[in-house]
Amino acid sequence: FSLGRDLRQTLKERSLRQLRLVAGIVDVMPKLTAFHLLSPAYKLGEPLRLICRQDRPERLIAQLAVHELDVVLSDAPIPPGTKVRAFNHLLGESAVAIFAPAKLARRYRARFPTSLEGAPMLMPLEHTMLRRSLDGWLAAHQLRPSIVGEFEDSALLKVFARSGVGLFAAPVIVADELRATYDCESVGELSGLQERFYAITVDRRIRNPAVAAICQSARA
Repeated sequence: FSLGRDLRQTLKERSLRQLRLVAGIVDVMPKLTAFHLLSPAYKLGEPLRLICRQDRPERLIAQLAVHELDVVLSDAPIPPGTKVRAFNHLLGESAVAIFAPAKLARRYRARFPTSLEGAPMLMPLEHTMLRRSLDGWLAAHQLRPSIVGEFEDSALLKVFARSGVGLFAAPVIVADELRATYDCESVGELSGLQERFYAITVDRRIRNPAVAAICQSARA
């Protein structure tokens, strides 16, 4: 019984020293990108308990406002006129490329990007920042791919892409993981198109050490 009490006390003291990070991730952010942004929090040298919640941006911002979240990771800054007082911290940006399994990639790599005309494309839903950017880029280059699928879940989109259904766009920073996880490789970069990532907090000055580590690592 004495050993049991000592064990409970030791575990209690250990849990008190554990750093806690509750992160909201907007539902349209690719899972690989979210992993890249969050993983530096585990390199602080102290125990970390990470809690991830995924939802629509407006609902995450509402949770942030009542301090249920420490940070929201998003592909877009908080919109002007939002009633919640919050601050955007630009984490960085990445070039965007078209990816596909090796066989498709070889076929469409020739004459890229004109080869995208009529090419089968898997797209994120229309309300996402990446979709709006892609639509603008394609219109500017007078290219009209054949949209064969639209997805809310970026991971499901990549599963379909792996089977050879079509091409898809993703940030260049996750190219290695796309190759390892989905057997997809770059067809070519979309010149001039960048995807930006933000950490949104209720404080202008970041106090949570894990959030600070995420921001510093991303900017580096």
